[in-house]
Amino acid sequence: MDDALDPLYRDEILDHYDSSPYRGKLENPDYACDMDNPLCGDKIHFELSVGDDGRIDKVRFDGRGCIISQASTSILAEHLEGVPLEEARKLTSADALKILGLTLTPTRMKCGLLGWRALQKAVEEPAADD
Repeated sequence: MDDALDPLYRDEILDHYDSSPYRGKLENPDYACDMDNPLCGDKIHFELSVGDDGRIDKVRFDGRGCIISQASTSILAEHLEGVPLEEARKLTSADALKILGLTLTPTRMKCGLLGWRALQKAVEEPAADD
């Protein structure tokens, strides 16, 4: 298969996978979650902080896995910064796929939605203080 013809490997996706500016950890996240896809081994640690105005200030993630799981989480993080927390809580899987901008096969759907699943679980309740 010619990767140049495969939209899953377009430059933006590869950039988000190789050098995401959202990869890392926050010093004191307000919300955090660990999520994995046991079928393929993808893992995501997802964190976000919220400002006094109720908007998401920063999003960071770390993890390992396929290009789709890591790049889609990075693209989601990019979209979330500046968004009101309540809006992020209402984000559907269809919304997350629209943000990603790709049509995924059923096999890749769990990979593409791993970051969204982590977001949804994270915003259920604030991060525990250590």
